[in-house]
Amino acid sequence: MADYMVRATAAGAQIRAFACTTKELVEFARKAHNTSPVVSAALGRLLSAGCMMGSMLKGEEDLLTLQIRGDGPMVGLTVTADSQGRVKGYPIVPDVVIPANAKGKLDVGGAIGNGYLQVIRDMGLKEPYVGRTELQTGEIAEDLTYYFATSEQVPSSVGLGVLMERDNTVKQAGGFIIQLMPFAEDAVIDKLEENLAKVTSVTSLLSDGNTPEQILQILLEGFDVEFNETLPLSFYCNCSKTRVEKALVSIGKKELQDMIDEGKEIEVNCHFCNHHYVFSVEELKGILKETNHRKRDEK
Repeated sequence: MADYMVRATAAGAQIRAFACTTKELVEFARKAHNTSPVVSAALGRLLSAGCMMGSMLKGEEDLLTLQIRGDGPMVGLTVTADSQGRVKGYPIVPDVVIPANAKGKLDVGGAIGNGYLQVIRDMGLKEPYVGRTELQTGEIAEDLTYYFATSEQVPSSVGLGVLMERDNTVKQAGGFIIQLMPFAEDAVIDKLEENLAKVTSVTSLLSDGNTPEQILQILLEGFDVEFNETLPLSFYCNCSKTRVEKALVSIGKKELQDMIDEGKEIEVNCHFCNHHYVFSVEELKGILKETNHRKRDEK
């Protein structure tokens, strides 16, 4: 099944809902960053959340960034998404290995530790919107549920999951976000809570062969569900040698000259997709020349 997400409304628009399957893009991220199983699970959960939350953005140029920072060995994760189903992300420490938690599952919360979740929405205004909450469990889904309730005052239920194969490749990945509108009736809230209590995990729903549409029909059983949009998802990084060149221009003449004086080519890595860009000494000289021209033009 190719990666995609659906968005829907239910109970006469008293509920809005999102669900996605993200196995392919999470596997792409695992390969790109060579992540250990617990880091693959953490990054996969945040990438899935990014896909769904990115689709909540209105403008084509709008960008969402999710940052988690903690005092555990993983240190943190960053994910960026747009409104068109494109997402990218990276872990700060990709190779964390720690024992399983008390339930025998990958201990994402233990790997992240105590810290904070930050949500940045850049909508082309002077200042981006920034919401920040303390981590509740470090398991990511619960932390986002808490974030929606406290920072955006939207009662929500977030489910995220990544299931790994024995060879450490990704077997299943995906998630859901269910949100109550301010005018939701008590009977709707009670029925929704009853439905959610029956669900064991996202990965069990996916492993049973359920599509995102079927996941929402299970979660929203007893309600009229109306599907509004289907969106293909992908891990997409817009890095290029030209963009990296611009970054090198900005580091300053002295630093560039030092690199040239060393007489060796340099390698620059993209954080998000781990792609390597190599610059020869001659290319560095060209960048320095361009920097000098710019400085003269500015005078």
